[in-house]
Amino acid sequence: MKNCPCGSGREYCDCCEQFISGRAKAPTAQALMRSRYSAYVEHAIDYIIDTCVHRGKDDIDFKSTRDWSEKSKWLGLKIISAEKGGLGDSEGVVEFEATYERDGLKEVHHERAKFKKEKDEWLYIEGSITPTTIVRTAAKIGRNDPCPCGSGKKYKHCCAV
Repeated sequence: MKNCPCGSGREYCDCCEQFISGRAKAPTAQALMRSRYSAYVEHAIDYIIDTCVHRGKDDIDFKSTRDWSEKSKWLGLKIISAEKGGLGDSEGVVEFEATYERDGLKEVHHERAKFKKEKDEWLYIEGSITPTTIVRTAAKIGRNDPCPCGSGKKYKHCCAV
């Protein structure tokens, strides 16, 4: 058994997997948000698309979304706040940070996501992204360091050109 990527502390099969697999519908906007994060971790891009409002589905580039999902090492989800989005609500907002690493850079995707309930199903409407500073996790190559390509030359005389 593995822990759910969403950080709930529950096992994946008892948490987000039931929503991603279609066995159940997310009961709240926050549950949908958590399951969408887990879908990125699990590369379940169809779920990402299927949980968008209809007009949003046309804006998603499947290949780019899959590439982002697969080429990123997902490090964690932090829920900052949730407004409405409960069992009796028809809309809600979840602010979150999804931390991941890609191409040697650690990034934080900070978003304030809007959700609405249509026919007893929570759907993602849109999000506003808060820009964050990118933090390098790999060592920086100095101009006078050996080039990482293995040529034996200094970086400044090889790939840095």
